[in-house]
Amino acid sequence: MDKIHYSLQLQDVTKIYSRRTIFKNINAGFHSNGIYGIAGSNGTGKSTLVKAIANIISPTSGKVHHQKNNVMIEEQHLHNEVGFLSPYFVFYEEFSAEENIDIFLKIRGIEKNSGLIDTLFDRLVLNKRRGDAVKTYSSGMKQRLKLIFALSHTPSLLILDEPTSNLDDAGKEQFYGIIKEYADKSVILVASNEKNDLALCSSVLNLEEYK
Repeated sequence: MDKIHYSLQLQDVTKIYSRRTIFKNINAGFHSNGIYGIAGSNGTGKSTLVKAIANIISPTSGKVHHQKNNVMIEEQHLHNEVGFLSPYFVFYEEFSAEENIDIFLKIRGIEKNSGLIDTLFDRLVLNKRRGDAVKTYSSGMKQRLKLIFALSHTPSLLILDEPTSNLDDAGKEQFYGIIKEYADKSVILVASNEKNDLALCSSVLNLEEYK
């Protein structure tokens, strides 16, 4: 199978809330597979920027361009290309992990890759609990399940907002190992201030520079 080429370009991206400038005139490009960081102190807009990149919110001004194999991706199709792990992602707590993933894929109209899902559950040490209601999961288990969600449809763009929060050292190493593997076939954005998270990145966009 031919290698997918994904390209992301930010053009003068600015976000203002109630006359407060969160960031302004961000120009940056991510044009090859790999891991890239987005850093900045609390309140500088890391989560806001990755939401704008994923088309969850709109920038106040500027443009975010997504291309796959040199073809522009329309906004209505972008969700099929993006995997998103974030602190504000909410599960259906009464359903099992497996049921949550099935619902997620059905909503997106994506056929389930059972082999991939099995591998991810195994790699993230959740296989024995995949039939349990998510409400019985610890915060660390939910964080690992979020990564399974983000990867379950083999995204071309993987966005990780505070990816290792709630994880112990062993959980972080599991995350890092999987993220490094996917860096060869995806553009990965890591929004974090954790030095070990940012150490994975070939370059880091510092939002302190866009005030």
